[in-house]
Amino acid sequence: MSTIPELIKHAREAMHKAVESTKRELTTIRSGKATTSLLDLVRVEAYGAQVPLNQVGMVSAPEPRLLTVQPFDKGLAPVIEKAIRDADLGLNPSSQSGVIRVPLPPLSEERRKELVKVVHKLAEEGRIAVRHARTDAMSRLKKLEHIAADDEKRAEKDVQKQHDEHIKQIDAIIRAKEAEIMEV
Repeated sequence: MSTIPELIKHAREAMHKAVESTKRELTTIRSGKATTSLLDLVRVEAYGAQVPLNQVGMVSAPEPRLLTVQPFDKGLAPVIEKAIRDADLGLNPSSQSGVIRVPLPPLSEERRKELVKVVHKLAEEGRIAVRHARTDAMSRLKKLEHIAADDEKRAEKDVQKQHDEHIKQIDAIIRAKEAEIMEV
């Protein structure tokens, strides 16, 4: 990376990835509504390997408080059921004629507060990644040779502006997720 525009572009991409990663992680946190992404992190022991649930069955959310899993191979239903139970999501799946029904119990006030803490922890990890991208860009700027002081200052302001925008995006995502979790 030898030019200021390349540095700024790299920093922007790194910050964008941090925001997207935070969004993705937050979709796996359960709120009041059923979302198929809730089971994204569940891994199933199938065909001699640990595979993501979505590779052995189709997950859908037919009702606000219910997820269903349609196994591609009916013989895997008990294994999928066990994997969901063992995923520490507080869910209790049951099989009915080859379809696994996963009812979502209402969240207690205490559980909601715990989830909000988890959301804030994930948000802070996202913010740290954005800050790290800014720090990296600033140190690379300082190492560039043969650039005018004005150009360096302008680039630093640009990187800082990108940083502030991405932090605001993470904060907005967090506020929305928090409201979604606390909604009864």
